[in-house]
Amino acid sequence: MNIKLIAAVASIALAGGAANAQTTIEMTAAFGKNLPILGTAGIEFVERINAISDEVEFEHYDPGKLVPTFEALDAVSNGSVDAAFAASGYWQGKITAASLFSAVPFGPEAGEFMGWILYDDGAKYWQQMYDMNGYNVRALPCGVIAPETSGWFKNEINSVEDLKGLNMRFFGLGAKAMEKLGVSTSLLAGGDIFPALERGAIDATEFSMPRIDERLGFYKIAKYNYFPGWHQPATLFELLINKDVWEDIGETAQKQIETACLATFATTFAEGEATNYAAMVRNVEEHGVIIKQWTPEMLDAFEGAWNEVVEELKAEDAFFAEVWDDLQEYRAGYKVWTMNYLPRNR
Repeated sequence: MNIKLIAAVASIALAGGAANAQTTIEMTAAFGKNLPILGTAGIEFVERINAISDEVEFEHYDPGKLVPTFEALDAVSNGSVDAAFAASGYWQGKITAASLFSAVPFGPEAGEFMGWILYDDGAKYWQQMYDMNGYNVRALPCGVIAPETSGWFKNEINSVEDLKGLNMRFFGLGAKAMEKLGVSTSLLAGGDIFPALERGAIDATEFSMPRIDERLGFYKIAKYNYFPGWHQPATLFELLINKDVWEDIGETAQKQIETACLATFATTFAEGEATNYAAMVRNVEEHGVIIKQWTPEMLDAFEGAWNEVVEELKAEDAFFAEVWDDLQEYRAGYKVWTMNYLPRNR
């Protein structure tokens, strides 16, 4: 074989190798892998995409390993981290409308939320929100969980007066409603909540569903667990990818990632539906938890406070108002469906 032919063969081999090379994407997660559903969703997404793709390989990192949870959006945008598996409600302090793509008080449950995101205008507005605020990220809806509990309290809550003066960990837009009722709220990452409860820095907390809350041990300090979770009837996850990385990986890898995220929608929702009741039974029978239902009067107070918050945010932020109005239009149409298919005794 002559020199020119050897060089040509080598060139072809090198080109083929480059074409088949995987792009490694380092992904920080907002939830530790020790947490069922919340944490394992990111792990399962990575396993799923790595199993189906020859184009990309994701590496999962727990909160704080690459960047702190609340710095993930900025880190992905500026390229210091490739991707993040998180919930947009964590950026509420940066973007007024962020929680509308995470959890809406007295808002849509999982199926309704997914419909707006995937087949109406939700995903369009989700990406638009980041673009108009100067974030260099591609946002992909990537999971949903069932309703949460309304919170864990050290003492029984019988009236709005009992809430006043409490220090409580609270997530997203619901925190603004609680503040209207005299609660001082703070947003803590999952791993910081139990220590804060233990040392008395907070008096109460909400975090997630019974199975997840059980893992964090809130029942050891706060025995009263309230339902329904009016502030989070459903909670969406997002996969953020640096936009330059997203554009570089090509269409095939993009479709594979989107497919893995759609599968994560199914598994996160189904796992919560299948396993929360057992955690509730353990909480009562083994941990001494007292499960309480909010009275109609308390739910009216929460909803009244929330309605005030909505009007204030609409007046403050035109994009929030636009997205809110679109969601309400969708929900009005969805109600035509639910009014007719739901059993009358439900």
